[in-house]
Amino acid sequence: MKLNAILVEDEEKSREILRNYLIKYCPNISILGEAANVEDALVLIRNNNLDVVFLDVEMPYGNAFDLLDKVGDINFETIFVTAYNHYAIDALNAHASYYLMKPISIDELIKAVDYVAEIRTKEDALKDQILVPKTNAVNGKITIPQQNGFEVIETANIMYCKADDNYTEIHLNNNKKKLVSKTLKYIEESLKEANFARVHKSYLVNVNEIVKYVKGKGGSVVLSNGKEIMVSASKKSDLLSYFK
Repeated sequence: MKLNAILVEDEEKSREILRNYLIKYCPNISILGEAANVEDALVLIRNNNLDVVFLDVEMPYGNAFDLLDKVGDINFETIFVTAYNHYAIDALNAHASYYLMKPISIDELIKAVDYVAEIRTKEDALKDQILVPKTNAVNGKITIPQQNGFEVIETANIMYCKADDNYTEIHLNNNKKKLVSKTLKYIEESLKEANFARVHKSYLVNVNEIVKYVKGKGGSVVLSNGKEIMVSASKKSDLLSYFK
């Protein structure tokens, strides 16, 4: 995967060496900018969507840890690049992904980048999933992915789900809806332990919210909010099995 990065290093020569190494040996790194001090680094971090920051410890008017304190909510990985090994514990406490010593070993640099790429790949896979909590304490809830994490919603608050090509609209009982970049089939699998019935190729309904069934070839169901949804003939028997 491509990793967006910035280099934070006050020594121009060291910055040049790191830049050249990354360009030559780590083609998955995309360098979006460089900074020689804390303030310039802070601007770059706030203005870019970053995967990793290569960070020297000692800089004028502050150090790496001052910078991280100012960032606050850190959503990128950090690779410390320094000539001093006595900062290792502090870097560990700052949740550094890797600690590189100067002069930089090319093998160690590649290893550091590969490690970060693995972390970000796993995070991307996780945020794209709809997760069903496994502990009893949070039964009856699922999570839906968002750009900066995920939102937890109670399955009991879901009225119905509607297919929209490769997306799904999740309609809640407060008249709000959530658009999720997953197919209705995927949502159905995520809710298979809850009382949700696939009544149509485009609809999945919360059986607990059904207040009326209208007869017909397939018929239709009316939900507690007044929404009427057609039932396909092929899904009719599955739906009625909930009420036998």
